Amino acid sequence: MRKTILSTFLGLCAVALVGCGTITKTTSNATERVFGTGVTETLIPDRTLQLTPSFGISLEKMVYWGMYAGVAYLVLDPLAPNWEVEETRLDPDLIHYQLKMKRYYSGGAGEARLVFERRAKAWVYSGKYSSYQIIEYKESLDSSVLGSQRVTEGVIRLIPKV
Repeated sequence: MRKTILSTFLGLCAVALVGCGTITKTTSNATERVFGTGVTETLIPDRTLQLTPSFGISLEKMVYWGMYAGVAYLVLDPLAPNWEVEETRLDPDLIHYQLKMKRYYSGGAGEARLVFERRAKAWVYSGKYSSYQIIEYKESLDSSVLGSQRVTEGVIRLIPKV
């Protein structure tokens, strides 16, 4: 889903960048502006926003910086959950958890144990089990070219109500 949104956004940015310039054709008499029907129009008009009498920002720069901010937002995505949790049932009473943190994050690096225990407690609160026991727990970093990613794995044993 995120890759589709990102590729759509980047495609629209490319279309916007292509439309920023005009295509000209030089003839013997004069320079003609050519864009489809012979009328040249750009997607971004040549305007400037005057903030003070001596300082102004061009609309083109505002659009470029907006696109940069949009790409940064899609990569960092501050509203997305920090952890991706995979839950696998090994036995009726054994559950394996694998947690992967977002590759690019702004906080939440120390909360792996809390997320792990919160998932285990959810089983107890469901009413079928009296408690849980952590059989295995480990945290590590997976390195790659794009940066490291925090990974946590663990196994819990659910103790049924008697």
